[in-house]
Amino acid sequence: MENSSNSTLQRTAAKKIQVFLQSNTHKALLVTGARQVGKTTLIRQQGQEAFPNFVELNFLENTAARQLFETATDSSDFLLRLSALVGEKLVPGKTLIFLDEVQECKEIVTAIKFLVEEGSYRYILSGSLLGVELKDIRSAPVGYLDVLEMFPMDIEEFARANGVSDRIFDHLRSCYDKKQEVDPLVHQKMMELFRLYLIVGGMPAAVACYLQTHNLYEVAQVQQSILTLYKKDIARYDPKEKLYLEDIFDLIPSELNAKNKRFILKDLHQDFKLSRYHNSFLWLANAGVALQTYNVEEPTLPLRLNRQSNLFKLFLCDVGLLAATYANGIQLALLNGEKNINFGAVFENAAAQELAAHGYALYYFNSKKQGELDFVIEHEGNVLPLEIKSGKDYTRHNALSGVMANPDYHIPAAFVFHGGNVSVKEKITYYPIYMMMFLREPELAQDLTYTPDFGVLMG
Repeated sequence: MENSSNSTLQRTAAKKIQVFLQSNTHKALLVTGARQVGKTTLIRQQGQEAFPNFVELNFLENTAARQLFETATDSSDFLLRLSALVGEKLVPGKTLIFLDEVQECKEIVTAIKFLVEEGSYRYILSGSLLGVELKDIRSAPVGYLDVLEMFPMDIEEFARANGVSDRIFDHLRSCYDKKQEVDPLVHQKMMELFRLYLIVGGMPAAVACYLQTHNLYEVAQVQQSILTLYKKDIARYDPKEKLYLEDIFDLIPSELNAKNKRFILKDLHQDFKLSRYHNSFLWLANAGVALQTYNVEEPTLPLRLNRQSNLFKLFLCDVGLLAATYANGIQLALLNGEKNINFGAVFENAAAQELAAHGYALYYFNSKKQGELDFVIEHEGNVLPLEIKSGKDYTRHNALSGVMANPDYHIPAAFVFHGGNVSVKEKITYYPIYMMMFLREPELAQDLTYTPDFGVLMG
């Protein structure tokens, strides 16, 4: 395993930022996501490599910066003030301007249109809590702003950070595609790595701490500081709903451990009404702190039209943060795979995190008649049911078997992710849990040029 620092961790989002910076697009890029997922570090790293002039402005740390937009009359006025504020000359065509923590300056998102139109410089924006802070923007700059959402490090990024080689990834990918067993020793070590991921999670600071120290106690200290930061955000950004938000945030681990993992509304308050707490749930989801997973009435396309907004689970944005909320000792229990502890909630949280990072909308299916499926997603034009199993009896899944046998649903395939090796039984494929890293929608071809011959119509 190689030592690494936060700034040298390989991130999938780096390639997307590189593509943006190398393009000639007349747009800005907004990188959003929960706090501490590595946005600023990655933008700084990629920006400084791609541009000879890199100017950074942080609206949270620099109160004077906020006044740039509040009082600037036009883009020329803003650029003049920016140059004076940062004390650097802005060179047209060679300068990237990085505006960080833009949730502190709502005017920026409408102003960016005019800055992009002015055309002298390139712009990247970044911020957290943007779903919350910018939800009431009057005129979003459609056509002037691309959005990239970042998440904590996923399983593949964590594995690469821990030195897993391309040769091993090629073997695993081949086994995933061909539905063949993984080499037993490779499988054993990948399961050890996955259990480590459940503890360390994907927050770059926690991963860097582990790689530098290999001390899980120090990792837990980093995670606790991130949880504290999230609670400060809750208090700062939504003072009126603060008590509700903290209650909900603190309940996520225990609710996930409950039998059905749904939020039991009376746990929050005896006189609970969903409408009173609705904005609090949305706040946590919009801030990227929690992953909201809705129940669907039927596992049929399109899932969005079947979702029940009053039935949902909340997962934490990072499985390592979830592990840090449990009692001391769970780290060693997870590493040892102890059989007397229910790891179902931790496995499911890791699965939700992986699906979200890969761009899937999160749903599950639960009915009194048929039972519950952990996740249902839309994949390659079909509904794909997913079961996440932490124990050895992963071939027992009455709800999944029932749904697959139901002719009304027309579901062609299902996956069960678990701790064992690859196997197939009829329409169900059993994959090791770490293979969730390969579950992605196929990327569109870069060249979709289509030139028809309409000559016969032109005579």
